[in-house]
Amino acid sequence: MTAKQKTRSKYVVQLSDEERERLGAVIQNGKHPARHLLKARILLKTDASDAGAGWNDSQIAAALDTSIDTVSRTRRTLVEEGLDAALTRRHSPASARKRIFDGAAEARLIALACSPPPKGRARWTLELLESAVVELNIVDRASDNTIGRTLKKTNLSLTSRSNG
Repeated sequence: MTAKQKTRSKYVVQLSDEERERLGAVIQNGKHPARHLLKARILLKTDASDAGAGWNDSQIAAALDTSIDTVSRTRRTLVEEGLDAALTRRHSPASARKRIFDGAAEARLIALACSPPPKGRARWTLELLESAVVELNIVDRASDNTIGRTLKKTNLSLTSRSNG
């Protein structure tokens, strides 16, 4: 029994020559995130066509030092959604916490951070912004860490002399 015959997955991967070339180029280029490279290697190993390796999920997981679930999920995504979907990372809005600052709240936070600081202060601090966004009903609650990450996304520095 060959490795190709051992594949018992419901999702059988058969890559075209073009897809194999593209995955090989991704691996050889090496200028992609590690997750991207891992998925490209998984897909090449799962290829059950004549030119492919046709390994089963447990063989691939052992060879690439990853989980069987990662291999099977990558295989399933390729079959159901295509090569691009299998290589890219999806962000599930249901799995992560809901964002505290939506677009409007983020804009109000930025405007507040660019405004003159409270009386007796030289500049805004994250702690001052934290209390101000709650007092002004921009959001119900926010930590200084969340505010810092939100401002960092916009490249706004609280330490510069002119924030506008």
